[in-house]
Formats: sequence, C-alpha cells, structure tokens
Amino acid sequence: MSVILITGGSRGIGASTAIECARRGLGVIVTYRSGADAAASVVHRIEEANGKAAALELDVGNVASFEAFRDAVEQTLERVWNAQRLNGLVNNAGYGIYNPIKTVTEAEFDGLFNVHLKGPFFLTQTLLPLLADGASIVNLTSATTRVATSGVAPYASFKGALEVLTRYMAKEFSERRIRANAVAPGAIRTELGGGLTDEFEALLASQTALGRVGEPEEVGRVIASLLSEDGAWINAQSIEVAGGYVI
Repeated sequence: MSVILITGGSRGIGASTAIECARRGLGVIVTYRSGADAAASVVHRIEEANGKAAALELDVGNVASFEAFRDAVEQTLERVWNAQRLNGLVNNAGYGIYNPIKTVTEAEFDGLFNVHLKGPFFLTQTLLPLLADGASIVNLTSATTRVATSGVAPYASFKGALEVLTRYMAKEFSERRIRANAVAPGAIRTELGGGLTDEFEALLASQTALGRVGEPEEVGRVIASLLSEDGAWINAQSIEVAGGYVI
C-alpha cells in the first residue's frame, strides 16, 4: 500500500485530502499541532471505511523537531504498514492573520514565514530520504498569490515563494522521478483565519465565476489526483482550485 503524509491533516483541506486519499486505497499519516482529538477523528473515519491511517504530532514552525519527527514517521510506517518509504508528501499545514502591512508585527511576520515557507522547505529536506523514488509532493499555496487581497501580504508572499520552491523541487528531485506540484485554493469554507462570516462569504462568492465559495473536499480531490497515477504526467505546475476567482 502506498502511504501519504499530510501536514495539518486534522481539519479543513488536510482532513478532506486524507479521507479522499484513503478512499482511493492509499494509507495516510496526518499531522496535527494541537488538535489531537480532531486528528483521531479523521483516523477513525478512515478506519471505519476499512482504510489505514495514523496521526502524529508536528509543529511545522519548529524546524528543530523535524529529525525526531522523521524517526516517528519511520517507526509508524513500519508498525502500521510494514513499509519503509512514503509515496507522497502534502505540505498543507498553515494559518492566517488579517492585518494590513502597516500594522504587521515582526513576530507575526516570522510566525507566518516559519509555517508557510521555512517549515515546508526543511520538512521536505528532512523527509526526503523516506520518500520513495517516483513519489509525489504537493505544496498548498493560495490564489492570493495572483489576486492581491488587503490584509494578507505576508501570508501571500510566503505562499508565492512556496510556489517558486515547488518548481525547484521538481527540478532538483527529478533524478529520483519525484514530482512536485502546487495547489492554490481560492475562497474555501475552512477555519483558516477564523472562518468565513456570512457577509464575507457573500463577497467572495460574488467575485467567483461559479457564484459560491468552495468546499474542502473539492480541493482534496485535486490533491489526491496529483498523488495518484492520475497525475503521473503533471509536474512543476501550480493548479488554482478556485471556481474562477477574480477572472
């Protein structure tokens, strides 16, 4: 069985991706920072549907913890799947704040940088020895890298850098046939940044060609396809999953 690791897999897009991957017959390791119960619930849902899953704690903003995390992943692969390698990595964990540039603090800037760019960079580096040849990496970016939205400048900037990093991953990991792609969600009904108010959702829906905001499952299906043979000839791409946001 192929096994996928999804950071921030306890809720939102990460949880939906985990469930979709399991539905396609993939094993799943989800990570969580503080939502142990939510992560356990995702694992339970997968196991109820006769899939296999595990949950591990991880703070993507703490690079110093990554070596110990790699050891935990290695042990989990052996214990649950009798396997030694991961077949996919989804760098999904993240959070948002809404502040204009003039009020963003250095601490806020550094926190977003650590989780959205530095963390995925060094986590991928750390887990690279565990990735099987021919594996797939999916980095979650954002439609805000294309459409400037007031109040998310640091977040969008780091997501834009992650999009560039994705192409470099595809280039540098090509010797091992490891693919790397980015998925850029638009307005999605998740808890990121505190969730959507009715007023804000209506505004986003009015700016989207399909006239609504998206659901986490709709992004999860795209990610799962990139991790499977369906996406075997897709590499070094950024795919916006946004229903036609500001076109």
